[in-house]
This record gives sequence, structure tokens and C-alpha cells, in this order.
Amino acid sequence: MNWDWILFDADETLFTFDAFGGLQRMFLDYSVTFTAEDYQDYQAVNKPLWVDYQNGTINALQLQHQRFQGWADRLNVGASDLNSAFLNAMAEICAPLPGARSLLDMLHGKVKLGIITNGFTALQQIRLERTGFRDYFDLLVISEEVGAAKPDRRVFDYALEKMGNPSRDRVLMVGDTAESDILGGMNAGFATCWLNPHGRELPPGIAPTWQVTSLSELEQRLCKH
Repeated sequence: MNWDWILFDADETLFTFDAFGGLQRMFLDYSVTFTAEDYQDYQAVNKPLWVDYQNGTINALQLQHQRFQGWADRLNVGASDLNSAFLNAMAEICAPLPGARSLLDMLHGKVKLGIITNGFTALQQIRLERTGFRDYFDLLVISEEVGAAKPDRRVFDYALEKMGNPSRDRVLMVGDTAESDILGGMNAGFATCWLNPHGRELPPGIAPTWQVTSLSELEQRLCKH
């Protein structure tokens, strides 16, 4: 194996979840029928907030509250209450991505495994428990706890320290978001693998070491190495 450590992003790299389903389930408790149009409106607010979070202009708490502020005003409840209800709903409907368990089984014991995620502490812990993935991982770094988000170099340096400072060229970062996972891994001096199932164009200036369309393809590549 070319690496001592392989680090994974969590959301849409190891786990997948139906955010629309989670929101529908959550809003039922508030007697709201949450429609596809509501979901589009939610994403119009939510997606730019994640970009702001990646860019370091807002923190995790601000993201979690601001994305629900409109609904909080409308329903006359706290934005933090809506956010907690959403995280609970999301924990219920999380599933491993196809090929994730097989890949982790193949790697377990051969190389140390870690997760670096911009997701939120409460949710990631529950997900690892629910999917039975917790025991595969030697490291879990959550940007919320570091106080900076990927691609910020501090997140990766923090992880490296937790890993016992292995050589940077012996670390592979795997993730589905070029702008945070791959750029961050590159800036930290790690090898990178972009999981790109939807055939997205690479943003300018971002050059992953590898590009794969599925976790099964990554497993085959790693077997050859």
C-alpha cells in the first residue's frame, strides 16, 4: 500500500442521505407539508451558506441557524430547535454509499483510516454508530471542533497532528467536493482522489492525483497498488 493513512470526507463520500426526505419528516412534526418547491427555496439559502462556511466567513453555528431562520420566523419557533430536529431526522435516514463497506473491509488493518468532515459533530457521531462504521476509523476530525472548515489548511494540519505526524506524501485524501476535499488535501501536501460520480468538470487550479466515478473503482485501484 502506497499510503500509511487514507482520509475520507463523510457526506456523499461514505454516506448518502436524502435531505429532502429528512426535511419532509422533520416538518411533519410542525404540521407543515414540505414541498419540492420549499426544498428548492431551502437549498437557495443553504448552498451559499456552505460556501461561506468553507470560505471561513461564517461559523458552523451561524450556518445551522441561518438556514432555518426564515422557517423559524414563519412558525414562531427557534432556528436552533429546527436545526436540532433536522439533524435528528437526518441521522435516521443516513445510508452507506454503494461500495463503502466493501472498500473499508478491504482497507481495514492494512492502512490507518480517518474521516475529515465539514459536517456537524452530533450528526457524524450518530451516523458512524448507525452504519456500524465507527470501528473502522482511527481518526474523526470534524471542522466544527477545529474552528475552521475544509479547505482551510488548519483542518488538515490538526488532523496530521492527531495522526502522529506521518509523512504528508504517505496520506491520501478522498472526497466528492473538489473545492473543499481536493483543494484542501492538495494544499496540505497529501495525495488526493476525487470521487466524481456525476461527471462534473474540475474547477480551475484543482488537480486531483486520481479521479474515480465510484468507491468500487477506488477499491480496484487501491488493490493494484
